[in-house]
Amino acid sequence: MNKTKIGVIGGSGIYEIDSLQNPKWQQVESPWGVPSDELLTGQLAGVEMVFLPRHGRGHVHAPSDVPYRANIDSLKRLGVTDVISVSACGSFRNEMAPGHFVIVDQFIDRTTQRASSFFSSGCVGHISLAHPTCSRLSAACAEAAKAEGITVHEGGTYLAMEGPQFSTLAESRIYRESWGVDVIGMTNMPEAKLAREAELCYASVAMITDYDSWHPDHGEVDVTEIIKTLMDNSAQAKGMVARLPQLLGATRDACQHGCDRALEYAILTAPDARDPILVGKLDAVAGRVLS
Repeated sequence: MNKTKIGVIGGSGIYEIDSLQNPKWQQVESPWGVPSDELLTGQLAGVEMVFLPRHGRGHVHAPSDVPYRANIDSLKRLGVTDVISVSACGSFRNEMAPGHFVIVDQFIDRTTQRASSFFSSGCVGHISLAHPTCSRLSAACAEAAKAEGITVHEGGTYLAMEGPQFSTLAESRIYRESWGVDVIGMTNMPEAKLAREAELCYASVAMITDYDSWHPDHGEVDVTEIIKTLMDNSAQAKGMVARLPQLLGATRDACQHGCDRALEYAILTAPDARDPILVGKLDAVAGRVLS
């Protein structure tokens, strides 16, 4: 049994966790750069918690500029075992309406400007992303959301776009009609990839704010309406997060899906051929298999 430590990456509108005991903001030094903000640590229902505002307090980081590697590395350095990503998204499905939450289980990555791996020449690693989220952690998020009275859709494909602009009508129709995408956002990639490389269980809770631009009765994205829905969603998301410690418990077994052992056979570079500088940067993320 290992100690549970829950990390929450808060998206637009979520810049702190309410009701934390012994809250403390602290800066974590990472060899991958400066995280989005200081990290808020504390306890909730006897479980250690770490909160990181993805865009920084005051929303200072654009989606393409979020320091994803530094964020995941910092959570790992603080001993986080389970990461819950909370983010805003648009919907491609009538039944997935603004105000609803989707527990994402698949991704399509359309980003192009972001470093998407901790590994590179000098220490090559390949991990499986066939199932990019942890079903145990996702189930806990779904249960917590339902208990909070939120309409939840369990399972959905999230398309990560570069942004910061929203989709054209043509793009929106392609994603919905040809690709079978359920929701669209700008921040879950490469976050999910990096969490898996860091051997962290990862769940994605997408909060729907709009119907993108495909819906004939809603027209193009209305930023004013998005912000209003976002504020409502944020209040519900905080309630959902507050229920997670009791559901997950203070201790945990090894992940039955292998998230915490994703690097077991992933490193291909021979020990004597590894770049010592890169290996040094990987001390938190991959130290278990590189030591």
